[in-house]
Amino acid sequence: MLRAAAMLCLFALPVATLSAEEKPAPAAAKVQKLFDGKTLKGWKVNDEGFYEDHGEVTVKDGAIQLSKGDPATGIVIDSKPPTMNYEVRLEAMRVKGSDFFCGLTFPVGEAHQTLIIGGWGGGVTGVSNIDGMAAVENETTGYTEFENNKWYKIRVRVEPTKVQVWLDDEKIISYNPEGRQLGIWIEQDTTKPLGIGTWNTGAALKNIELETL
Repeated sequence: MLRAAAMLCLFALPVATLSAEEKPAPAAAKVQKLFDGKTLKGWKVNDEGFYEDHGEVTVKDGAIQLSKGDPATGIVIDSKPPTMNYEVRLEAMRVKGSDFFCGLTFPVGEAHQTLIIGGWGGGVTGVSNIDGMAAVENETTGYTEFENNKWYKIRVRVEPTKVQVWLDDEKIISYNPEGRQLGIWIEQDTTKPLGIGTWNTGAALKNIELETL
């Protein structure tokens, strides 16, 4: 009987609860949707420098439509992105023209790089600039036959000793940024810190997201 009474007392003890002040803060979301599919919320139209005479930027059918500029059209994030240990993912489509339909400028520590998809006549892929060399002339240079009106998945992963790029789930670029001279073209200076642009080309963008690693 004494043992049973002791057990009843044990179960009757009050359960400790945390006050609102004591509860741990919820962890920040690792994946951020950078485009809601309906508006340009979180972005601003790039209207400076070489993007001054940009084409129309609209949202239609769940995608950001970048009309052909003279020479460039683009958008820039309206917030401060991470500079290391993150991944950017999006889908891009060339609608009109024959130059790059996705020039993605992104931070690598204190520096910036621009991933070019479809440059120099429509097929070159690569990162500008590394040790003063552009995307068409350094170790990241590649070539793909891109089709108009076709979506391509693009993924960029930035870590201290490795920058990697995937195109439609195929890794096409991998380099160590340590000890390298990293920069961007002067034409892309207004796309910092994180921006997407086109060159004499119309394009569409969707499913833009950022994941912290």
